[in-house]
Amino acid sequence: MPNKYVNAKKDLSSTSVTTLYTAPSLTTGIVKSILVSEDSGNADTITLTITDAESSPATFSLFKTKSISANATVELLTAPLVVETGEILKVTAATANRLHVVASILEVS
Repeated sequence: MPNKYVNAKKDLSSTSVTTLYTAPSLTTGIVKSILVSEDSGNADTITLTITDAESSPATFSLFKTKSISANATVELLTAPLVVETGEILKVTAATANRLHVVASILEVS
């Protein structure tokens, strides 16, 4: 399978931990961008973690309660993020129905 660009999109309609992206079998995801948009007119925070089933502890914080201003869009990454096969990017909003997240990813097989 050739390399391909994909995106992962989530409307964070709850405060539950939500899977944004899981790297498929035999694939490395190179995350080029993670945009977070606040669309309710209220500032909020987001938490971003990466989970690795082969490590203990398995969950690592990338952003812990990152502030997002009202009606703003924030780019979380300043450099690409490598997500290896089976690793999972998860996002959590502090408040439901305020944040949208879009990740742009190059999948290398």
